Amino acid sequence: MEKRSFRKDISKRENMGYDETTDSYTCHAGKRLKPLYIKKQKSKSSYELQVTVYECEDCTGRLHKEKCTRAKGNKRLYISKSFLEKRQESYENILSEKEILYRMNRSIQVEGAFGVLKNDYEFQRFLLCGKTKVKLEILMLCMDIISKSCMQRYRMRGPKAICFP
Repeated sequence: MEKRSFRKDISKRENMGYDETTDSYTCHAGKRLKPLYIKKQKSKSSYELQVTVYECEDCTGRLHKEKCTRAKGNKRLYISKSFLEKRQESYENILSEKEILYRMNRSIQVEGAFGVLKNDYEFQRFLLCGKTKVKLEILMLCMDIISKSCMQRYRMRGPKAICFP
């Protein structure tokens, strides 16, 4: 859900029309943004992206140019098609019924684990300082919770109980 200010911003790609047959965008003034070239970018993690650069046909003398771009020349869009595909796939996955159930169960499980830490173990704050020491402390607490739940299963179901299904 975008904010109203985002939906009203005519410079955003999402607020422009896209024509798949010609691979071009249409801006607010009705001008076409056609692909100029494909640029290869490398991220800090050495991941290569192919970015398509689109440029407007003619932005001179337009009424909405100030709202659309700050460039002196024509408006340009830099779009990675693979990123857009992955974003759409991720969005569809998040909205699927299966993922909604996963998120609901995950939130319940995490709340239960923190409830055990706070109530049963009377955990209020970390005793050690520093990232590695805090990680170690939480790891020790998690191992304790897991071992106690395994022991509880063993007591209830007998020696054939499986701790880790």
